[in-house]
Amino acid sequence: MKYTIMNHTADTMIKAFGSSVEECFANVAYGMFDQIVDAEKIEPKIQYTFSIDGEDKESLLYNFLSELLYLFDAKRLLFSKFDIRIEGNNLTCTARGESFDPKKHSPKKEIKAVTYHMLKVDEVEHSATVLFDI
Repeated sequence: MKYTIMNHTADTMIKAFGSSVEECFANVAYGMFDQIVDAEKIEPKIQYTFSIDGEDKESLLYNFLSELLYLFDAKRLLFSKFDIRIEGNNLTCTARGESFDPKKHSPKKEIKAVTYHMLKVDEVEHSATVLFDI
């Protein structure tokens, strides 16, 4: 399992794991899109590459997920594959996916925002916990 849903009263909380911090970040992103639609139905038809910075790993994860959520909100792009490279507090990602198609991608939840509340990155265990505002 790439991620688990944690109990939270009003919002959605995801805890993701990986064999590296990069894989963990990719699994959090997959989990986020899997809350929006069934991520298994997202085909890697297009790719989008971007780089972001953060002051620490938590802000790097926050900025990474916020960029992906922006791409969904503004351009209706869904992603399910993420090639990530982290050097210090810089992240470069090539995300693969496709445009949202309501006939193919049944909406599950609307994620309004990534939050800093309870956000945690554990670089030793290669895990991350993120709370999403829905």
